[in-house]
Order: sequence, then structure tokens, then C-alpha cells
Amino acid sequence: MMMEVASIVYKPEDAVSDPATQYVRVPLDSAYLVSGYGIEGDRKGGNPKRNLNLMSFETLGTLREEGFSTQPGQMGEQIVIQGMELGKLTEGDRLQIGDRACVEVVNQRTGCQRFEQIQGKSAKLAAGRMGVMAKVITSGKIAVGDPVKLLPAMFESENLPNQKISSG
Repeated sequence: MMMEVASIVYKPEDAVSDPATQYVRVPLDSAYLVSGYGIEGDRKGGNPKRNLNLMSFETLGTLREEGFSTQPGQMGEQIVIQGMELGKLTEGDRLQIGDRACVEVVNQRTGCQRFEQIQGKSAKLAAGRMGVMAKVITSGKIAVGDPVKLLPAMFESENLPNQKISSG
């Protein structure tokens, strides 16, 4: 199965919500990812430790069957990817989204008290299945239906000065 963007949502700067009952997320057909920020115009962007919440389309289906609210944005996610198990990604893994944008996994998403308030369930019930937090490495436009690729691992040696490797 091809990996692709299934959903994009963001929180506009002027969005007003009841923090105890809902995440305010507006669906988008396309968005511009800004390096070091997140989705352009997203009130949730700019956190230097994490710019985006990414979740798996298939995992959202399972969580829906378990009684979680999983319409776009209801789990607090911003981008949903179909065909990829995000829970298997680790810190430093990179994804190319669309033609140019690149994001890097920062850590697994664990949920918070606000998640529990909104969902009416313990975050522990969704542990290991809440997707990942990521930062935008390369800016670019993305759209629903765009392909997503797991990029080859980067080797630390690429960043080191040239070194001779001895065979003996």
C-alpha cells in the first residue's frame, strides 16, 4: 500500500475553543510546512521541541472502534498518514511529505491531561498508538493525497570531517 497524507488540520490564530471539551482544528486540502515552525498559520506551531503531531490512519480506525473520538483533529493530531505504522518510528527518522517537505521524528506522543479531558478516557488506553511528535526540517507545500516516504537513515559519519578508515 502506498503511504500518503490522509488528512491535514490546523488551529487558526483566531480560533477559540473550550480547552476542556475539544481541540479546535480546521481541515485543509493543502498546507505549507515551515522549517522549525510547523503548519503555516497554525497557532500550535513554533514549539522548538515539536512542530507537528502525526498519526496513522489505520490506528485512528482501531481507536475509533475502542470508543475514542477520531474525526480529523479530535485526537490532537495535525497530519494523518495512511499506510504507515508511525508507532514503529524512532527519534531521528525522517519522512518526506509531498515533493519537498521533510519532517523528523522527535519522540513518540504520549498524551496529556487535556487529551484525557477531551476524550473522556485515560491516555494509557491509547499508549504507544498516539503517533509521533515531529519537527519540520525542510519547508514545502503538502496536500491530502501526497505521497509520504521514509527516508534512508542518516549516518553520523556524514557530518564528520573526512577520516581514513584503516583495515587493520
